[in-house]
Formats: sequence, C-alpha cells, structure tokens
Amino acid sequence: MSKVKKLILVTSEGHPQHKYFRKIAEKLAEEHGLEIETKLEDYVFLTKHGETDELGLTWLPQLFAELEDGTIVKLITQPKLTPQGKFDEDAGLKEAQENLAKYL
Repeated sequence: MSKVKKLILVTSEGHPQHKYFRKIAEKLAEEHGLEIETKLEDYVFLTKHGETDELGLTWLPQLFAELEDGTIVKLITQPKLTPQGKFDEDAGLKEAQENLAKYL
C-alpha cells in the first residue's frame, strides 16, 4: 500500500467553510509532517476525485490526501456540526484523522 505524499485542500478563500477546512488541514500536516497543496476553486479536480451530489455537482471546500502512487483519497468532504449547528472542528479533525490513518 502506498504512503501519503501530501494533503490537498480544494477551497475558495472567501468561502464560509474555508477557515474550518484550513485548520483541519494544518493540524493534520503538522501532526504527520505533510505538505499542504491548496487548489483554489478547482472544480475539475473535485469532479474527478471529490464528493458529488445526485446530479453530479460538486462543492468546496474538500480535503484529500495524495498517495505516493498518485491515488487521491478523500479525508473530509463536508463539515461536521455541533447539535447547535456550529462548526465542530474536533469532530472534523477526528474524521479526517481516521481516514488518513488508513494510509499511514
């Protein structure tokens, strides 16, 4: 199995969820010694590798890992929310860590 080469954050700096996804990516990168590649509004990449709805439309931000063999895997594609509807950074980080751990 290939190891993780880098994290890929596909985002838009003006998006309300940008800071949430950026913080998760930065924590993962620091914890595992990985670089973060940021792709701004790269819908072609998202269509090929990301989460889509029933119509095939995609959204951002989404966080991925690129493996050494070039495979792209999803780490977190939607924010986690508290029962009050606020961003839950801890839950999002936990999901991303669990998905990343499969490839470390």
